[in-house]
Amino acid sequence: MFGFGKKKEQTEKIQKPELLEKKNIRLDCSPMAKDDVIRAVGQLLCDSGYVDEGYIEAMIKRELSFPTNIGNGIALPHGVEEAKKEIKHSGIAVMVFPEGTDWGTEKVNLVIGIAGVGEDHLEILATIAEKMATPEAVEELIKGSADDIYAAFTTKA
Repeated sequence: MFGFGKKKEQTEKIQKPELLEKKNIRLDCSPMAKDDVIRAVGQLLCDSGYVDEGYIEAMIKRELSFPTNIGNGIALPHGVEEAKKEIKHSGIAVMVFPEGTDWGTEKVNLVIGIAGVGEDHLEILATIAEKMATPEAVEELIKGSADDIYAAFTTKA
């Protein structure tokens, strides 16, 4: 009656994190074991409130059953379907490996950890595919600043 419900809804929207926060972008990462990379990118998602701790192990489980290297120097680690309950908000975290890091049979330079609520997961994947469609686009991000990466994933094409 007095608009109290609306005020609370607006407050919740303000507190919800963005899809990508600048603090979740790591540049110039040194090569490390794939599981360590997944744990690191998962921890960024966890520390920023996107996921609960259990999601990190679900990301590793996903990698064991279905590798997330999509080619073009990119890996998109994310959790198994059963881990959806561990996701609080949709978000991504980005780690850049200028020298590459081993990811199964290939090296990757760009690791984007994904946590997607509901249909957000597919929308995030589509956005990444669109933004990273060419080797040149990937190379620009690998050489770019945190601001460049942030802009690439937060501005509409």
